[in-house]
Amino acid sequence: MIRLLLQVEPVRAPTEPLVVAVVLVYFVAVMGVGAWATRRTRDSIDFFLAGRGIGLIALSLSAISATLSGFTFIGGPGLVYAVGLGALFIILPAGITNAVGAWVLAKRLRLLAEVRDVYTLPDAIGARYRSPAAQGLAGLSILVAVVGYMATNVLAMGYVLDAVLGVGLGWGIWIGAGVTLLYSVGGGIRAGIYTDVLQGTLMAAASVLVFLFVLRVGGGLGGLAAPILEVDPGFLRPWGHLTPLAALSFYFVFSMGVLGQPHVLHKFYMLRDPLEFRWYPVVSALALTLTVLLYFGVGLAVRSLVADGSWMPLASPDEATPRFLLEHTPLLLAALVFAGVVAAIMSTVNSFMNVGSAALIHDLPRAFGTRVRDELLWGRIGTVAITVLATVVAQLSGALVAFLGIFGWGLFAATFVPALAIGMNWKGATREGALASLAVGLGGTLLFETLAFAGAFSLPTGVTVSGLILVSSCLAFLIVSRLTRRSGPGDLDPDIRVILDA
Repeated sequence: MIRLLLQVEPVRAPTEPLVVAVVLVYFVAVMGVGAWATRRTRDSIDFFLAGRGIGLIALSLSAISATLSGFTFIGGPGLVYAVGLGALFIILPAGITNAVGAWVLAKRLRLLAEVRDVYTLPDAIGARYRSPAAQGLAGLSILVAVVGYMATNVLAMGYVLDAVLGVGLGWGIWIGAGVTLLYSVGGGIRAGIYTDVLQGTLMAAASVLVFLFVLRVGGGLGGLAAPILEVDPGFLRPWGHLTPLAALSFYFVFSMGVLGQPHVLHKFYMLRDPLEFRWYPVVSALALTLTVLLYFGVGLAVRSLVADGSWMPLASPDEATPRFLLEHTPLLLAALVFAGVVAAIMSTVNSFMNVGSAALIHDLPRAFGTRVRDELLWGRIGTVAITVLATVVAQLSGALVAFLGIFGWGLFAATFVPALAIGMNWKGATREGALASLAVGLGGTLLFETLAFAGAFSLPTGVTVSGLILVSSCLAFLIVSRLTRRSGPGDLDPDIRVILDA
């Protein structure tokens, strides 16, 4: 099931000339955005934070694009087809997380950037706890996790490009990574933000159109549900074919874990006006709702078509979206969705390039008391190095790359949720508590994810190592902070205290 989440199965779709043409046009468009962004990127603040000049709509679309990646359009519908409505417990938390993220982190991170020289998440941790060691551990966690997570997305992009362009998996991997690198290395995160706007707008519109074709297939949601109820009523239960424990575990991991994903949180630094964050949950929830129509609708429609005998059962759940698009929608709409899948994965890869490079050339040197003199130049060099490494890793076995993706997501959650999401809202959090949670998150994820991958132990169905390590790091943070609390909130720097009160 986790392989479905990471979308590491091949996407089987014929190489239609129109699909190829639309994808190539998209590549030209993002290269144009990259050239424009490169001319506007003059220093490291421009490269890593887009000059802190991004508007609310662009920021919201970019954050949603980075959150959803290609899973929403390929792996997600396949998961709905495979396990039923229980698959919605993965995507439902996103609406809550958007609101919680805005309330507990977005404004505080942006205000911190106003009063301190910070532009990474480890920067925020270092400033909050007055601890270069905590900043260094957070930067190391990003660097360790980002290569595997990037490799998972690059591999998925290779599968999609192979299906669309017919170039082979190896060339698909390098073409996808190369195009993303070309617009990212010059324009930095600004190029990523505005290509995300293009991609997010495209996919929101395409999702609505695809959903209309879904309704036409069954004559409405009732018509789609009727054949499923006859042959597989469990599909439409609240848990679907998942156990209640598995569904709730997904809900917990994805609602809490998203609050620790740096490729999303990093964007909070970029909003032009911090006061606009009050509208962020509304705008992002609207964009998410439109996009998730495809996730839910296609999975339901394909299961209905199989149930009434119109289709044979799918050989792989990941075939749900490509086959539905090619058989039940106009080819141009299918082409736009395939281009959007590539774009969604590229948006996530671009975000990881940026945060990984920042960890390498900004956070780790500062943890050792030094600074890189030309962070713009070295940021670009770091972007190239991380991308090449992730692309090489992407060509390893699919199972290993899937493991690295699981490992990366879990490591981000276990290290950043306690020290950042809780720590920026609790004055009683201490430096020792932050160091303990970072150590438990990094060490625990490295040890237990590796043992689980090797088959040394197994957990009950639906319980994940990432969820257990997240709970453990949060407990370590709370307990150690309580035990080491000396002078209380008064021990905070005055500007940090004001931000926590905001």
